Amino acid sequence: MVDEPLEEVYFNWLYSKVASVDVPTPSLTYVKLLRLLHSVEFVWLLSGDDNRKEDGLEIRHEFLNQSRMDQDPSWTLLGCSTLEMLIAFSRRTEWENDDISAREWFWIFLTHLGLNELNDAQGNFEHYVRDILQTFIWRTYDRTGHGGMFPLHDTNNDQREIEIWYQFCEWMVEQGMA
Repeated sequence: MVDEPLEEVYFNWLYSKVASVDVPTPSLTYVKLLRLLHSVEFVWLLSGDDNRKEDGLEIRHEFLNQSRMDQDPSWTLLGCSTLEMLIAFSRRTEWENDDISAREWFWIFLTHLGLNELNDAQGNFEHYVRDILQTFIWRTYDRTGHGGMFPLHDTNNDQREIEIWYQFCEWMVEQGMA
């Protein structure tokens, strides 16, 4: 661990939060997918979604506190990755509904985005993932949230105009979970 670059140790730590690290079978690992999620910065467009970014960055500080690694000030100032945001948001949603673990929430989000089956045994899916992330991050999904994390069957609210937390809340109500 000491000889590995900080970013690699951090990625492995993030990976362990949402996937099993001791699985040798590529059809059961998601390193390529999660690296892609970690390579794309989460950009917030609506007031309130800046909280999603801050939650994601807080995970970085948690890692530094736990690992006791030397801090690189330039590393801590990097933007929040989509992976960091999703992990942080899954933790927050677990707090709202503790019947579902943060790890399970993370995979629910990836399922809604259409990314959950992209394991390491699959071919090159980078372009596909980047397209989905562009749709999600830049809010070009449809008004009911299809293409985003919280697709709804029926809503009077344009989900592109609602911060992620309130999209989640409306989705929870529609699912009968709230």
